[in-house]
Amino acid sequence: MIEKLKSHYGFTKTPFGRALAPQMLHRHGTHAEAVARIGWCISERGLGVVTGEVGAGKTVAVRAALANLDTSRHTMIYLGNPAVGGRGLYGCIVTALGGLPRFHKATLIPQTMDLLAAEEHERGRITIIVLDEAHLLDAGQLEELRLLTNSEMDSHSPFACLLVGQPTLRRRIKLGTFAALDQRITLRYAMNGMTDKETASYIAHHLKLAGRSDTLFSDDATALIHQVSRGLPRAVNNLAVQALVAAYAAKKAIIDESSTRAAIAEVTTE
Repeated sequence: MIEKLKSHYGFTKTPFGRALAPQMLHRHGTHAEAVARIGWCISERGLGVVTGEVGAGKTVAVRAALANLDTSRHTMIYLGNPAVGGRGLYGCIVTALGGLPRFHKATLIPQTMDLLAAEEHERGRITIIVLDEAHLLDAGQLEELRLLTNSEMDSHSPFACLLVGQPTLRRRIKLGTFAALDQRITLRYAMNGMTDKETASYIAHHLKLAGRSDTLFSDDATALIHQVSRGLPRAVNNLAVQALVAAYAAKKAIIDESSTRAAIAEVTTE
């Protein structure tokens, strides 16, 4: 099917794919601001909280921000599975920094802090810890993060930490239970959906990457995709691909409103 779609529309590659190099990403407003703020948080070696609905482009923005950094001066640690528990967080960091995690937590915590400090003082590198799906972190893990950021008596931090998750993360941290962690947050940014003009530009951008710089989606089709997706990039991708399939099945050269409605019915039907 993919090859048939490419042939029908004259694409040189599959459009609306996920595997894009950072320099090929669409620079709409909320994405560009998130990238800039994340970069600033890293430079300050702070604790950042980036939230947004599913498909808002949080991880994409983090990836773009990290791509702007000098890899010889930064060490990236990505933790995408909160289910590892509190001890697991420390163990993953120690392993990523080349250590063998100690068995007892009482010695694992200082081991983690020592390795983070050594990465900076001995290797001249700043560690960046990214915790994805951070809304799934339990209370114990959030407390462990507070302890981890409580290094060198608040005078200096050898690393930056980014918590990336759904809006519930922001609300949880605001609870009085996590007041100490909340006070340490350097960056708070909530990613919203694109505007209608940005959605149109986003669709055109991805089609151009696939080899079509002319108008392929009608204005009505684009407006409908924006309305249903609420401007969330992942939802736009899914609807646009399904609209391409629907128009292909109907032997249409242009994706019109009726093809888009057929795509929406396909995507939203249980």
